[in-house]
Amino acid sequence: RALLEQATRRYIAAQSAGEPRYLQRLAPDLDAVVYIENGNSSTPLRGGILSQPLKIDHTRAQHDPVSCAAYVELIVTDSRHPYELGTQLWLDAATGRISKVDTLVTDALDWLFSARHSLHYALLEDWGPILPEGKRDTRAVIKAAADAYLDLFNDTSVKVPWGEGCRRLEGGLYTQPGNTCASGVPQGIPLVNRRYVIDEEYGTVDVFLNFGQNGLQDSHEFRVEEGKIRFIHTITVCPTPNCGFGEPPDILKQDPGW
Repeated sequence: RALLEQATRRYIAAQSAGEPRYLQRLAPDLDAVVYIENGNSSTPLRGGILSQPLKIDHTRAQHDPVSCAAYVELIVTDSRHPYELGTQLWLDAATGRISKVDTLVTDALDWLFSARHSLHYALLEDWGPILPEGKRDTRAVIKAAADAYLDLFNDTSVKVPWGEGCRRLEGGLYTQPGNTCASGVPQGIPLVNRRYVIDEEYGTVDVFLNFGQNGLQDSHEFRVEEGKIRFIHTITVCPTPNCGFGEPPDILKQDPGW
C-alpha cells in the first residue's frame, strides 16, 4: 500500500507541475509506460494532459494492493480551463514500477460537466476510511455492489443494494435531497470492459468501462458502506458536446455556493 500511495502522490505532483518526470522514481523509462488518455493509446505520455500544469483544487486517491493499482480523482476549477480527471495507475507487482497510466480527461464538452459543482459536492461527502475495521466490507461485497448498479443499466431485474441517502455525482450534476441513486438510470445500456480498482480500507471501487453501444469512455466510482452503496461519482468522455443530448441542465450554470 505504501508503494501505491507513493505512486499517487507522484502522479498528483506530476499533473500539478505538468512534469511527467515526477513519475520516474517509479517509472525510470517513461517511454515504456503504457499511457492511455480517453481511450487513446497513441497519445504519448509526455504529450498528453500530464505535460500540462493544472491548478488542482481537489484530489482523492484510493489504493488496491491486491491488484497493485490505484485510482485518483482530480478536480480543477481554473476558469481558464476547468477539468475533472479520473486516473487508474497500474504497477508491476514484481518490480514495483508503474506499468500503465489510464486517464479520463473531461471538460466543458463532456457529460453534465461542471467542475465548480463537482468540487462543491465532493467536499460535502465523507470518503474517509471505514472505521472500526470490523465494519469494512470484503472485496467481493464491494465489487458485487458496483456490478449490481452497472448491470441495472441493461437488466432492470437486478437488485441493487441501495444505501440510505445514496447520492450520485454525475459529471457535475448531484442528486437532490429526497432523490435516490435509482433515479435517472437509463435502460438497455450495456456497460462493458470493466476494470476495477478496489480499496477495502475505504470501501471504494472505481470501474473504468465502455458505456453503451458507442463504447464511451467512462468511470464509475462507488463508496460502499456495510454492503450498500452510499456515494457514486461518474465521469463520461463525450465525442460530441454533452454526448449529443443538447444543453446541460440550467442548474449547472448556477453558483452551487461553498
